Amino acid sequence: MSRSVFRCIAGCTGDYPLDEVIYKCPKCGDLLEVVHDIEALKARSAASWIKLFDERYQRTTWPYGSGVWGKKEWVQPHVADDNVVSMMEGGTNLLWAERYGRTLGLPDLWIKQCGVSHTGSFKDLGMTVLVSTVKQMIAEGKPIRAVACASTGDTSAALAAYGAAAGIRTMVILPRGKVSTAQLVQPLANGAVVMAIDGDFDACMAVVKRLAEEEGVYLANSMNSLRIEGQKTVSIEMVQQFDWGVPDWVVIPGGNLGNVSALGAGFSMMRELGLIQKLPRICVAQAAAANPLYRAYKAGWDKFEAIAAQPTLASAIQIGNPVSIRKAVRTLTAFDGVVEQASEAELADAAAAADLTGLFNCPHTGVALAALEKLVKRGEIRGSDRVVVVSTANGLKFTDFKVQYHEGTLAEVPAPKHANKPVLLPNDYTAIRDAVRRSMDAAAAAAPAKQ
Repeated sequence: MSRSVFRCIAGCTGDYPLDEVIYKCPKCGDLLEVVHDIEALKARSAASWIKLFDERYQRTTWPYGSGVWGKKEWVQPHVADDNVVSMMEGGTNLLWAERYGRTLGLPDLWIKQCGVSHTGSFKDLGMTVLVSTVKQMIAEGKPIRAVACASTGDTSAALAAYGAAAGIRTMVILPRGKVSTAQLVQPLANGAVVMAIDGDFDACMAVVKRLAEEEGVYLANSMNSLRIEGQKTVSIEMVQQFDWGVPDWVVIPGGNLGNVSALGAGFSMMRELGLIQKLPRICVAQAAAANPLYRAYKAGWDKFEAIAAQPTLASAIQIGNPVSIRKAVRTLTAFDGVVEQASEAELADAAAAADLTGLFNCPHTGVALAALEKLVKRGEIRGSDRVVVVSTANGLKFTDFKVQYHEGTLAEVPAPKHANKPVLLPNDYTAIRDAVRRSMDAAAAAAPAKQ
């Protein structure tokens, strides 16, 4: 079995076991990352890894049917199978968005639907690794009494669900009034201790960092690199779903920025081990109201400054001081990456436009779609490119956003381009028939003329 350790991203010497309670480098205070023994993993050929992963994919042999644990040797090899806490995360649909792509001039557009998961977001991928490791640590006698996180909704849902499955107490700190009802009820239903405080995500993060210094409280946010190990399987899985082909572009929403470094880690590991020969370009999409990475991209990476994030419909990425900024910059530099932003109207209209082709997008995916539209419009993404947009959460978590958009009551979007209000009619057949005819006539008039 290969050995995996924590190591400082700034290059400080020293390796730390993955079952040690440690989040930052004790020498310089920078973030840690999980480093795998690539030379040991090379003992198996690329073809053999591909065969193994394909044989396991979505099968029932525990725990390898999971999209994460099917790549266990690349993720967390030291966790005993009996301590794995899995909801069969991963294995999510890579949807060919043929009709929506055609409207953009992108016939090879795909949506990686990470929200089709147990708790409805990509956070499950990282949380299965973290909670499984904690379960292993507790079994080995580590004095962990609770796992805690700051969250804008999806992280808390994933932590609460996996903690409940493992029988581990969980505590979540949320910004009061800034998460959707669906997101709030998930950790409550799973028995987490939910603390809603006056402040934004950055304030919640400051509190949970201090709590993690208390004995017995383990930190579950993405500054804990165990989360990244699960999230990196998004890139491995999408390549697997393309029969081990690599897309030209991947577009992903960015808030705390753990996701972009996770994507980079997965692609880089596949290339190091010979499973792929090229890397995609990556675009990180930010809401204009919470865009510190975009500002740094425009001004120069060395000029990054934290900001006070403003309210945005994409509440999960309303983060002005991202923990994983250095990892994100490193990844974007290595992947010839770009950063784009979207206004509130742009993200809402982009989500609605894609919905009209059969999708049902969360506002954060709307940010990514709006960024995609801009990159296509200026020719940075070409019509011949294969593009994957990572949809990070299920649109059903954000029904208030959807309803208000179509009602035209979102203050941030005074003129929604694709609003679709219900037609209110009496219980009268003639009135209903006439409304149906008017609808069909309007659709026919709006349809492009056949050549």
